Amino acid sequence: MKIAKITAEVKYIELKTPFKTALRETSHVEFVRVHVEDENGLVGIGEAPATKAITGEDIEIILNSIKSVQDVFMGLTCQESLTILHSKCNIGSSAASALDMAFISLHVKEQNQTLIEYFNTKDLSPLKTDVTISLNDSDMMIEDAKKAFKDDMSILKVKLASDISHAIKVVKSISNELPLAEIIVDANQAWSLKDSLEFIEAMKNIKIELIEQPVGADDLSALKIISDMSHIPILADESVFTLEDAKKVVESKSAHMINIKLMKCGGVTKAIEILEYAREKEVTCMLGSMLEGPTSINIALYLAMAYRDVIKYIDLDSPLLYKEASDELDFTYRGFKIIKK
Repeated sequence: MKIAKITAEVKYIELKTPFKTALRETSHVEFVRVHVEDENGLVGIGEAPATKAITGEDIEIILNSIKSVQDVFMGLTCQESLTILHSKCNIGSSAASALDMAFISLHVKEQNQTLIEYFNTKDLSPLKTDVTISLNDSDMMIEDAKKAFKDDMSILKVKLASDISHAIKVVKSISNELPLAEIIVDANQAWSLKDSLEFIEAMKNIKIELIEQPVGADDLSALKIISDMSHIPILADESVFTLEDAKKVVESKSAHMINIKLMKCGGVTKAIEILEYAREKEVTCMLGSMLEGPTSINIALYLAMAYRDVIKYIDLDSPLLYKEASDELDFTYRGFKIIKK
């Protein structure tokens, strides 16, 4: 079946509390939802949030990117569109991701399939996600961590910034208050090499699952030094957008693990390429996300189920942060557990 129409709209979801990192602060999820319709009236949906600090794309850029290429896909099949999208369309990774997931979801409908069948998923047992503890003063972060743990969210992704004294105090305090919590530290590129090594030294007696992107995305030499010297696994996030980035990090041994996000790599199609490479090289992955809407989180969860052997950590907590629960998910969030409906 041929594509007949592509439209896009802007959507908003309010958050329970402001989301703060070293890179940005927001009180809502703002995203573009794209609808791709075929000649029989079937519709596939994709989404992309505005995360200019990371991907360089705001809402206007995403909308304009989709508008600039949508005529290329008219009269093509979804499979043909996916090929052209990833070989000839020079648009941002988030805009590409929205189109990619829309083409895939439409293709699945046209084939009378489910996403479980599309991904050839065998294991539908619950997944486990972390939950973000936003950057704040230390007392508030500790209280937020305690509240999350009490609500059965025991995998805590702690957002930190350039103040290493603050970072050390927060993580030590959370560990002392919640010894059974699994702590993921995310510096969002805020530290120097010296800061990173100081933090790692201070964590000698603290159990931490991993440290995510301590230094700038382009500074692989510093990232490698940190990885070589750290007793805590180091995860590359902003350093890895594409398959080529993943290969560079893995082959140089600049990090122990990589974080794959649909909005960084350009969609499900490209994420699968990286996951297959990681599987081949026996590299552990996190499947992460920006602050995203339910459609993009939904398809990422199906992907996480299909690649359990590669994905050890899941950072798909946006629905836990929504002010109101979404009725557009195929999954139910119960604490840190994610259950297929």
